[in-house]
Amino acid sequence: MPTRREFGMMVAASALLAPSWTRASTKIGNIQIDTLSDGHLVLPGDFILGSMPQDEIAPILKARNVSRDRLEPECNLTLVRDGTHTILFDVGAGGEFQQTAGKLSQALDAIGLDPSEVTHVVFTHAHPDHLWGLLDDFDEPFFPNATYMIGKDEWDYWIHPETINTIGTSRQVFAVGAQRRLQAIEGNISFFKDGAEILPNIAARASYGHTPGHMSFHINSGSENLMVIGDAIGNHHVALARPSFESGSDQDQGLAAKTRTALIDQIVHEQMQVVGYHLPQGGLGYIQKQNDGYHFVRG
Repeated sequence: MPTRREFGMMVAASALLAPSWTRASTKIGNIQIDTLSDGHLVLPGDFILGSMPQDEIAPILKARNVSRDRLEPECNLTLVRDGTHTILFDVGAGGEFQQTAGKLSQALDAIGLDPSEVTHVVFTHAHPDHLWGLLDDFDEPFFPNATYMIGKDEWDYWIHPETINTIGTSRQVFAVGAQRRLQAIEGNISFFKDGAEILPNIAARASYGHTPGHMSFHINSGSENLMVIGDAIGNHHVALARPSFESGSDQDQGLAAKTRTALIDQIVHEQMQVVGYHLPQGGLGYIQKQNDGYHFVRG
């Protein structure tokens, strides 16, 4: 049996090893914004980096201590509370995608938020790590009282019966999984277009390319601004150092590179905070100019 002192040391050590489910926080006026961890992904480097000029990306990865062969990006969901609405951007990966992800329920438990308290779920896009946490173990919506919101172009793409045949063999499972989950909420979903104010102080901003209807969201209160960017900027290394490089994770790589470049220009020019789903240290911070590219600074 451990002594009381030894037991206390064990508890302290386990606390240090436990995941930090609430990753970062800020306020925009009276709007509280927190990022919650859904865990992380484990990806082969070629999934993102394979088509890029290897001699140019090597020093970028080395400077940021990023492996060329194995990438482990964080998954950061954005929770917005304005005193009336409790809004979650994306729902994580659920239990059927990767073992290292799908941890949203633990994050909600850690902050004492019951899924029934979420009033709105807003999707940036319908890739598995953003959508597959939609249903519980009984194939019922995990957020039973929420209104679901998605860009109309994104919905039309994933729900179309031909998408499974045109998306490419390696991503067919994405289409099957998206259709099953989106059909489950078909009676409780609203659509929006680029520029729409979807909720008070939250406007949709088209950022197509990563998927055909990918959306970012501009949150504004007075002179304060924040952009929820989803996967429009997919990482803190090559996507920022060389925004014009085409990434293998994007479905339309050329369009995504143009979108990313324009979005970064706007964010830097307006000095707004960002939340990136796969940016490090909770994903909340600023993008700043660095030499001939950009870098991410935690807020």
